[in-house]
Amino acid sequence: MNPFFTSGEFQAINRAFLSGDAVEVSFFVRNSKLIMAEECYFFLMASMRKMRMNIPLSYTLEFFERLFQENIIDKGIFNGIIRFVAYRNFTEELLSKAEVSYYFDVKKIGDVISLQKDFEMDMIKEINVNTNLLSNIRVHCPENIYAEIYAKENDLDDVILLNPNKRIARSIFGNLLFLEGNLIKIPKQTEGAYISPLMENFVTFVHQRNLAQIVESEMIGFESQKAEEILMVSDTKGISPVTKIRNKTFGKERFSEMINEWKASFQ
Repeated sequence: MNPFFTSGEFQAINRAFLSGDAVEVSFFVRNSKLIMAEECYFFLMASMRKMRMNIPLSYTLEFFERLFQENIIDKGIFNGIIRFVAYRNFTEELLSKAEVSYYFDVKKIGDVISLQKDFEMDMIKEINVNTNLLSNIRVHCPENIYAEIYAKENDLDDVILLNPNKRIARSIFGNLLFLEGNLIKIPKQTEGAYISPLMENFVTFVHQRNLAQIVESEMIGFESQKAEEILMVSDTKGISPVTKIRNKTFGKERFSEMINEWKASFQ
C-alpha cells in the first residue's frame, strides 16, 4: 500500500522533514478490524498536546476509524500496524498555532497480539535516553538511530537503553517486561520507558486475570540477567520474546501462555 499524506504528496518544507517536529502513534488492525482504537487515539491526543500542537477539531475517534477503514482495511489489509505521524506545517507565525498535517502507512504483520520472532539483545552504554516529559512519547530521537545502527552492526535485533542514572529505560523499539517467579517488573515511565497502548492492554489483562504480579520498577542493568523470561512489547514492531542477552539465554514459555490467553480474550 502507498503511504498517505494529507496533501496527497510529500512537501519538503514540512517541519517533520526539516526539524523532526512530529509525533508518531501506532494503530492496530487485526482480522480486518481496528483494535484498541480508543487507547491509541487518546495516546495520539496526549502526544500532540505534549508537543504543543494545534489539534484540529476534525481529529475525533470517528474520523480516524473512518480514515483507516477506507484507506487500509477496505483495501485488503487483514493484519497490520498503522504508523500515523502528525506533523506541524511550516509557518512564520507562532508554532503552537500552526496547522497540522498527517502521514500514515501500514506494515503487514502476523497477528499483532501474537509473539513475533525471538530477539537477541545486548546493552549499549555509550549513549542514554532522557527521562523528561517527551521521553515517553514517540518523537524524533537520535539515540534510537544510533542504537539501531549499533544493533545491526553487531547482529542484534535490539538493544537495552539506559537512562542517565544507568538504570534500564527501554529498548530501541519498545518496552521490556522482566519475569521473575510470579513477578513482572516493568521500568517506570519516569525512567524513560515509552507510553504504550499495546503494553498497557496486555499488562491490564495479566493483572485482572491474576496471571502475575505487576510492579513498576527502577532496575539497574545487571538485573536483566536475573530474569527468567523477558518480553519486548513494541507499538511499531509487535511483541517478541527476548531469548538471549550476551551469553545468557531466556525461556519464553510462561509469557507465551499469557499471550495466548490474552489473544483468546479478543475472540
